[in-house]
Amino acid sequence: MSEVQLKDALDALKSTGVRITPQRHAILEYMIHSTAHPTADDIYRALEKTFPNMSVATVYNNLRVFRKAGLVKELTYGDSSSRFDFVTHDHYHMICSDCGKIVDFHYPGLDEVEHLASHVTGFQVDYHRLELYGTCKDCVEKPAKAQ
Repeated sequence: MSEVQLKDALDALKSTGVRITPQRHAILEYMIHSTAHPTADDIYRALEKTFPNMSVATVYNNLRVFRKAGLVKELTYGDSSSRFDFVTHDHYHMICSDCGKIVDFHYPGLDEVEHLASHVTGFQVDYHRLELYGTCKDCVEKPAKAQ
C-alpha cells in the first residue's frame, strides 16, 4: 500500500511542477512510513546519516511544499514543535499527556456533527479537528519514579 501512496504523492508533486530531489523523495517516503507524527527534527535525525549535507531547514521547506500540496497536515500544539501527519484519510488523534505520543483513530460518526453544526449555525464547515488526551499504555505501565 505505501508504495502506491508514494507513487501517487510523487505524481501529485510532479503535476504541480515540483522537482523531486533525492532529499524530497526520502522525506516523503519517511512521512508515509511513519506512524509517529514526527517533528521536522525527528525527520532530520532519521535521515541525516543518508543525507549528511541536508539541513533542518531543508526538511522544513519540504514539509511546507508537502503541506501546500495537501500531502501532509501540520499539527500544532501550543509552544511545542509542530508535528506532521501524512494525509491518507480523515482521522483523529489520541495524545498522551505524559510523553506526547500521538495515535490515529477513525470515527465516522463525527461526519454527522459537521452537517448538524452547519445546519444549526448556518456556517459552511471547512474542516474539523478532534484530539483526545489521556495517558498511553506505556506511560500507565511505567513504574512510578521514586521520590
